[in-house]
Amino acid sequence: MKIIAYGIRDDEKPYLEEWVKDNKIEVKAVSELLDSNTIEQAKGYDGVVAYQQKPYTDDLFDKMNEFGIHSFSLRNVGVDNVPVEALKRNNIKITNVPAYSPMAIAELSVTQLLALIRRIPEFDAKMARGDFRWEPDIALELNQMTVGVIGTGRIGRAAINIFKGFGAKVIAYDVFRNSELEKEGIYVDSLEELYRQVDVITLHVPALKDNYHMLNDEAFAQMHDGVFVLNFARGSLIDTKALLKALDSGKVAGAALDTYEDEVGIFDVDHQNDPINDPVFNDLYSRRNVKITPHAAFYTKPAVKNMVQIALENNKALIEKGAAKNEVKFD
Repeated sequence: MKIIAYGIRDDEKPYLEEWVKDNKIEVKAVSELLDSNTIEQAKGYDGVVAYQQKPYTDDLFDKMNEFGIHSFSLRNVGVDNVPVEALKRNNIKITNVPAYSPMAIAELSVTQLLALIRRIPEFDAKMARGDFRWEPDIALELNQMTVGVIGTGRIGRAAINIFKGFGAKVIAYDVFRNSELEKEGIYVDSLEELYRQVDVITLHVPALKDNYHMLNDEAFAQMHDGVFVLNFARGSLIDTKALLKALDSGKVAGAALDTYEDEVGIFDVDHQNDPINDPVFNDLYSRRNVKITPHAAFYTKPAVKNMVQIALENNKALIEKGAAKNEVKFD
């Protein structure tokens, strides 16, 4: 058995090598991403493991089929950048890592919210210029706020537990309700009902056609003034131009974002000598009441280990058995 793993970073290598040692299976680690220029390297291998933000194009799966490869494993959760029809046409099975560390993502989302409501960016800016006065940057308290969690999967539930620990009131919306949370009575019946009630909205849902730009002009109009918005899921969930207008009007008091709808080419790139040519992003990034991290909420040691080793286990199972517990199936 031979597996090729694309886009392997230096921080992933120790966990890959540990798995190889334990399983006695050959794995070729490639630093380049999987694309039309690198797919030829997969020839002669039995399975492909990958992680990247940029789209996987149809020709990659045509080539895999040509090479006799029918096992493809992602080191991440999302499959929105994978062409489903190309997978089906080439009889390629795909797996993901559905839960590498829900707590990592939930913890950072709450951390960033706390920085916003405690006015940390304002104090940092004032103190940097020698102004140590606290007025007028008075803060809010999370224990006095109502948080609306959209999406109650593993990450959403982890966030709920943290928010509860701070004493916040939590309500939630999900098409697929968790039975334990249902017993607690925290679900509302519609997004509109959630928007009307909350001081904080946090998104923890996958990117689907049905929720593209779910936070748009119409959605923001249903919220009360001064709401905080957190997006640690997928950039396409928010209409960024609508968010900018909501920030300008005061409808949104602050936003913490780990994703951006046009983030490919911006995040995980060194821009010290390469200015970002995206006026919408630059407007967002320039605002003191907007905190942005570069899709790094997952980036902890436990999460990276799980992403690498679970993906390799999935690929091994697909090759050996033609099935894996984390196989992603499409209608």
